[in-house]
Amino acid sequence: MTTQVKNITVSIPRELIIFADKVAREKRISRSNLVANCLKELAARQLQEQLKEGYTAMAKEHKRFADMAIGSVHEVLPEWE
Repeated sequence: MTTQVKNITVSIPRELIIFADKVAREKRISRSNLVANCLKELAARQLQEQLKEGYTAMAKEHKRFADMAIGSVHEVLPEWE
């Protein structure tokens, strides 16, 4: 599968360029690949955070429903004697 690539121009402080070049050399990848990988990682982290928030909200909603429903158990099922 081929990924469409678009060229962009960004302004980055010199110390970050020096750092990026060092990391890119260590990883033996281009500066462009380094930036792309960093953005992919950021996107993945953001997605994880959104999923976490969503699952937490769903868990709270399910707990509320369970708390509500537990009271009606005795209305549906007779008490065990």
